[in-house]
Amino acid sequence: MRITTIFTVIVLGASSACASGTIPLRQFPGIDAPLTLSWSDEFDGNTLDRSLWNVEINGTGCGNNELQYYIDSPDNVAVRDGNLVLTARRAEHEGRAFTSGRINSRDKYTFTYGVAEARVKLPTTANGLWPAVWFMGNDISECGWPRCGEIDLLEMGHLDGIKDSTQNRLFNGALHYGDGAHQMSVGPATAPESLQDGEYHSFYLVWTPESIKMYVDDAKEPYMSVAIDDTESMKSPGYYFHKPAFILFNLAVGGNFPDIHTPEGITALNASNGNAASMLVDYIRIYTPSNQQYSLK
Repeated sequence: MRITTIFTVIVLGASSACASGTIPLRQFPGIDAPLTLSWSDEFDGNTLDRSLWNVEINGTGCGNNELQYYIDSPDNVAVRDGNLVLTARRAEHEGRAFTSGRINSRDKYTFTYGVAEARVKLPTTANGLWPAVWFMGNDISECGWPRCGEIDLLEMGHLDGIKDSTQNRLFNGALHYGDGAHQMSVGPATAPESLQDGEYHSFYLVWTPESIKMYVDDAKEPYMSVAIDDTESMKSPGYYFHKPAFILFNLAVGGNFPDIHTPEGITALNASNGNAASMLVDYIRIYTPSNQQYSLK
C-alpha cells in the first residue's frame, strides 16, 4: 500500500557552510520522492565550526554511569582529513580514567522531519566503547528528559554483543520518551558482516509525521520502525516526536549499555592501539522532500 503525505519541514538554526549544489544527491531505499539537501556539515577544513556545534564538558557519567570525562581538547574532538574525529583515550582527568569527545547542535541547528544521514567509520568497540549518533528534543531545558524525546539512530557496544561475540555486528536504534516514567522502543539488529571493518557506513533516519524509520547503507528494510501518528496519548511515542530536535555525536566508554563499570573491564583501549580509538564522521546531511512531499512504500 502506498501512502502519500504532504507536510511542512521545519529547519531552524545556522546554515551549513557547504553549498548544496556541490553535493551529489542520493536516492534512499524506501523513498520515491526526490530530495533536496537542506543542511549539512561536511567537516571539511581544520577546525570544528563552533557556530554549528557545542563541545560538551561533562564528567557526570551522563546518566548512564559512563567512565569517561568529555573534554574540549583537540586530542578528543578534532576535524581533519574531511572528518569529525571523536577519540576516546585511556587518560586520567578529574578523577576519571578516560577522556573522550561529545558534540551537539543544541540551540544552533535543529530540524523537524526529513531524512538525516550520517556517514560514519566506527571504531572497534571490543569491550567497552559505545559510539552513538542521535537526536534530542531541543526543549529539554524546559520539559526535561525523557519528555523532550530522544531518537538514537545508531548505538554499538551493547552487553548482548559482548556476550555473543557479535560486538562488531550488533547495533540498534531506539526512541526514549515519556512523561515522568521512562518509556522506550528499541530496534536491535545484527548486520551480516562487520560494521567495524575500517570502512564508512551510512546510517539514516526517515522522519515523517507518521513514522520514524532507520536504515543502514543500502538496506531495503528498516532496522527500526515506530509509528508516531498517535499524538493524543502521553503513553504513545507519537506524543513526543513532532518538534525540533538537535544532533549529537559521542564516543562513550563503559557504563550501563556495555555493563562495564571499571577501567579494568575496558579492553577496547589497550597498548596495541596506543590506548586510544576514534569514531570518524564524514558528514551529517539533512534532506527534505522536494515540494514537501514524501511517497512512502
